[in-house]
This record gives sequence, structure tokens and C-alpha cells, in this order.
Amino acid sequence: MEALTLKQLLEAVNGTLLGDFDDLDAQAADVCTDSRNITPGCLFIPLEGERFDGHSFINAALEAGAAGCLTARERESYLPGKFYIKVRSTQRALWELARYYKGLFPIPFVAITGSVGKTTTKDMVAAVLGAKFRVHKTEGNFNNDIGVPLTLLKLERGHEVCVVELGMDHAGEIDNLARLVEPDMALVTNIGDAHIENLGSRENIFKAKCEIFPHLKKGGLAVLNGDDPLLATLKGTLPQRTVFVGGGEGLDYTACDLSSDAVGHLSCRIKTPRSQFQADIPALGDHMIYPTLMAAAAGEALGMAPDEIIRGIGAFLPTKMRMNIVRCRGDIVILNDAYNANPQSMRAAAAVLGGAQGRRRVAVVGDMKELGPGAEQFHRAVGGYFAQAGADRLIAIGDLARFMAEGARDAGLAQADYFPTVGEAKNALLRELRAGATILVKASRSMAFEKIVDFLLANVPQ
Repeated sequence: MEALTLKQLLEAVNGTLLGDFDDLDAQAADVCTDSRNITPGCLFIPLEGERFDGHSFINAALEAGAAGCLTARERESYLPGKFYIKVRSTQRALWELARYYKGLFPIPFVAITGSVGKTTTKDMVAAVLGAKFRVHKTEGNFNNDIGVPLTLLKLERGHEVCVVELGMDHAGEIDNLARLVEPDMALVTNIGDAHIENLGSRENIFKAKCEIFPHLKKGGLAVLNGDDPLLATLKGTLPQRTVFVGGGEGLDYTACDLSSDAVGHLSCRIKTPRSQFQADIPALGDHMIYPTLMAAAAGEALGMAPDEIIRGIGAFLPTKMRMNIVRCRGDIVILNDAYNANPQSMRAAAAVLGGAQGRRRVAVVGDMKELGPGAEQFHRAVGGYFAQAGADRLIAIGDLARFMAEGARDAGLAQADYFPTVGEAKNALLRELRAGATILVKASRSMAFEKIVDFLLANVPQ
């Protein structure tokens, strides 16, 4: 974050200065919302939740080096040399500050949403644009009502493009986040079943994702997955320029002649309205054409040449636990895709595992959350995906995961076993640590399956 003066902060959040501090030229060089991670000279913003109130940590934050703070109520006392800005709501003030700060950067903003593949697409778009521009992007999964404003507040002088991921689990969230970002480009990856428990149907998920478009600038660009049947219905309906990507006929950006080395690369030929070129994607799975094509569309919109786009694709690195390929001694490969899971991403992961021809293919899978009344059916279908993809063994762990094992067995996979807990599955996991094995690890975030990856790595045979 570039330093802001106290005068600018007061203007941004429409706040009132408390206490005796009156140096309007005093500065804050960062924003922190966690008193345990204070940086010298930062502005501390104490957020409030159902189970916590950051106001309790204001003194600790200031004593740790914060220059000042926001507060939703007056204090009994004020530390000398520190400024206190009173606001109606610290959460609201965080948004107002982010909106003010974003306005200081006349650069393109690219917003990405969708049910599956948001983070991968964000990473790919940032990699491609990074071949020509200095790019700022959402780190990790900071894609909610706290993470998005904090992402904007990390912009620095010299950044030329900002790539922001927008997440949601309820209607109205994309509307709020997109209003804050006001993107020049809106990329929507697909419409799936993630969070269907909260939204009720895929059609409602579609409507929620479409909340991004009223906030896309008039001269902006919408980049949509043309293979998605719901997104395809938007053709000709948006006032902004719209392009469609995918593998189907008649789309603006397409990929053909796909081939994989089953080790870590997918090759394809990309066709755009301006050019054709060969791309080598450093990732597994045919689904990787979608983030790659979206990145190509974003790159061309910003004037990038094919050689720059190709170089950017080659520089792609996925976020941690997003189909990370871990090669271990003894010819063992672990596919760490433990960050999250839903039916669509499970199907894609099954296809990646199935592509490991000539190896023992093992799926270690767990519960998918927020699927509502259809959870059992979704889990059974996922078991079937792995059987059809050619998995040799499925180890299902969790409460709902037993339906995955049953679905896999029903689809013809004899070696499909269910374990209620990770502890009960450990012996089965250890038996799969053998030469020539490719082991996929995937479940919803709350299952914390990265612990399984750690267990496997700690027990790779010497």
C-alpha cells in the first residue's frame, strides 16, 4: 500500500478524529485487520463478527506499532502519538477506504468469478498479463467481503493491471464485490453446483454470478465459457463487448489438438480472432484450456502479442493445493488438490487422474460440502466419475464420502473403500505408497486433506 495521510483517511471513510492528535499530515503505510500481524506505521481496522470484536485489540495493535486505528465507538482513553478515527461501521469503512484507494490507480481491473476454477483462472490470467505488465492479483483465496478490499489496498505505485477474484456463497455477494471493483473485464468460468445448498438451484447460481455484469464498465469486456449451457444463453444480451471461449464450434477463442504428457504438461493449439499459436500449459487436465483461453482473451484485449501470451502461459504456477504435482522419490506422484471440492471440480480431477496412463491411479477423496438435499446423489456420481476415468483404487474418507465409495463400486470399481476418519484410513494410504503410483488427494476445505498430503510425504519409502 502507498502511504495515505490522516487527512486522506478521514476523507476516504468520512470519519471523525478523536483524542488530542491533530497532525493531518501523519501517514499510514499499510492496513491491518489482525492485531497479531501488525506492520510498523499501519492503520489498524478492528472488525466485528459474531464471535469476536477487534475493538478489544486496539491498544495491543497500537502498542505493536500501528500508527492509528478506526473505531466504531469512542474510547475511554487515547494513547499519545496515535490517531483514532471514529466511523459508523469499521467493515463499511474498510470498503470505503478500498474504494477511495482504488480510485488512485487508473489501471485496468480484471474481475473473475464462477463456480469452479476461479483461482486457477486468476493465476493463469496474472501469469499471462505478467509477461508484459506489472500485475497485482488476489493472493490465495482472499475473494470475500474482507479479502477483496484488502486486495485492492495492496496496490502499489507501478502496478499496471489488477486481477481480482470474486467469491460468493449467497445471492447479493457478487453484486457488492463487483460494485467495489468496477471491473474493466469480467471473466466467468462456469456455473456449477458449488453452494447449491444456499442458493437452491443452478439457475439461481447463474443469476448470482450474473450480478457482476451491471458493474462491468460500459466499454468493458465480458469473457465467458461458451461450453457452459447457462453462460451460452448470454450471447447477444450484454451491452458490453462479449467473447466466448471453449472447445466448441463457433466460439471466439478455442483450443484444439490437445495432447498431454501425463506428467505435468498439456499442449494445444489456440485459435483467437487475431491469431493462432501453439501453447504448452504447465498443468494437467483438459479443463486447463478454459483458464488459458480466458487469459489469452484478456491479453489480446490489452494489446499483447502471441509470443507474449505464450511466454505468460509457460510461466503459470498454480496456487498451493490447486492440483500441485508433487514428485517423490521411488517414482511416486502426489496430486495435491486438497484446497476445495465440488462435483464439477471432482469430475475434472478424475479426468486428470485417469490421464496417468501406465501408472497405479489412486483417488483419496473426501466430503463435498454445501450441496444440500442432493448431497448423497452428488457423492455417488463422483464415485462413478473415478470408476469411469480408470482409477485403480478409491479411498473415501468422511461422513458423506461413503456414498462415493458405493457409487464407485456400483460403477464397477472393485477397490473402493470407505473410512470414517483419516486415522482409520492410514494403513490403506501407506499401502498405496509404492513405485509407479499417482495419488490424487481432494476434498472440501473443511476436511483439511492437506494433512493427508503431509502424512503421505512423511511416509514415502526411503
